[in-house]
Amino acid sequence: MEFDSIMILVVGLLAGIAIGYLVARLQAKPVEDKTPELKIKLQLEQERSQKLSEELSQLNSELREEREKFINMNSDYSSLRANYNNLQERLQEQKEEVKSLQDRFAAEFKNLANEIFEEKSKKFTDQNKTNLDHLLKPLGDKLSEFERKVEQTNKDSLERSTALREQILALRELNQKMSKEAENLTKALKGDTKVQGNWGEIILERILEKSGLEKDREYFIQESFTSEEGRRLRPDVIIKLPDNKNLVIDSKASLTAYEKYMNTDDDQEREQYLKEHLTSLKAHIKGLSEKNYHKLFDTGTLDYVLMFVPIESAFALLVQHGGELYNEAHNKNIIIVSPATLIATLRTVASIWKHEYQNRNALEIAKQGGALYDKFVSFAEDLLKVGQNLKQTQGAYSEAMKKLSEGNGNLVRRTELLKELGAKASKNIDQRLLDRSQPKEAEEELPSPPPANLFG
Repeated sequence: MEFDSIMILVVGLLAGIAIGYLVARLQAKPVEDKTPELKIKLQLEQERSQKLSEELSQLNSELREEREKFINMNSDYSSLRANYNNLQERLQEQKEEVKSLQDRFAAEFKNLANEIFEEKSKKFTDQNKTNLDHLLKPLGDKLSEFERKVEQTNKDSLERSTALREQILALRELNQKMSKEAENLTKALKGDTKVQGNWGEIILERILEKSGLEKDREYFIQESFTSEEGRRLRPDVIIKLPDNKNLVIDSKASLTAYEKYMNTDDDQEREQYLKEHLTSLKAHIKGLSEKNYHKLFDTGTLDYVLMFVPIESAFALLVQHGGELYNEAHNKNIIIVSPATLIATLRTVASIWKHEYQNRNALEIAKQGGALYDKFVSFAEDLLKVGQNLKQTQGAYSEAMKKLSEGNGNLVRRTELLKELGAKASKNIDQRLLDRSQPKEAEEELPSPPPANLFG
């Protein structure tokens, strides 16, 4: 009985399994019919995912490049800032040394003058006073001029530091304003290449005016040159750098295709105009490379040619869709710049020039300090000679006074004796000389005068 029950259960279980299998087969058949379609969709999704992954990888690469550029610019700024701080410290040390030197010179001069004047007569003749003024005035003028230069250098340095900070704070606002104006004006140009070129030059000149560089000193506009092949070349702008280095800026990039790209909403047309925009920039890069601007300057003095794209969004399209074109230009020593990157570059150049001028001023201060020291040594030597001459004069004066009013038979005593003997005179000898002329010890009296007036 128990065995029969088990068999019944086994048979029922097998029957249930068979029925379930048949039902599952019937349900799975529509799914199997859809499998090819699902595979195609899966393959399309995989291809789309692969394409998105590649685009994401490219964007990450470009982001890393931009981060590296930013880090390099930040490093350059930190280096310039450190050099500026070192120069400030050197300037302060030199100012303290000059102040110490002035104090020491003043003290030594005062001591020297006191020693000389204490030994000499209290009154100088007009000639001695004139000579001394003649010696002192150039030194005083030199000291005043040197002190003025030191104070002016310190003041200029502080003003430049404050101005640099204000310029950095205003840089973002200026870039945003210029980019907005540039984009609005570009929409109004309607593809006129000549107008675009002129407008690009205007934007470039405005950036130069805001850069802190001085026209016809640190930069020159449209100077004319003749190449070795006899071609007339007129670079838009030449930027001068210290150590006889140069940068050339070109602002004639065409933005006609970009203007069409911005004014259409059709995706297919935008794709076509984007290609034309990149092709136009590539052709301009090739044209700049063929001009061989480096041959216009001494070997090794032209660092880069800056190709100026006056609209930030046009530059952004190049960076986003033409990364290989940017690298190709760099390999030809051509750097593509936008208003933001150009003004940052020019501000850096202006800061380099300011440090260069500060270094030159520091060298001039050191030179003037050495000349001042040599002048002071000469003055001290001349003053010592004056003292020696005064000492000799004082000695001669003392000897003359001895002969005049001291010793037996001095001139004052003998001359006064003539008066006592009856010589007529309308003036009297100074009593001080008479007192000095009296003998300190008893001397042999001269014979008394006769009663008659010998000169009467």
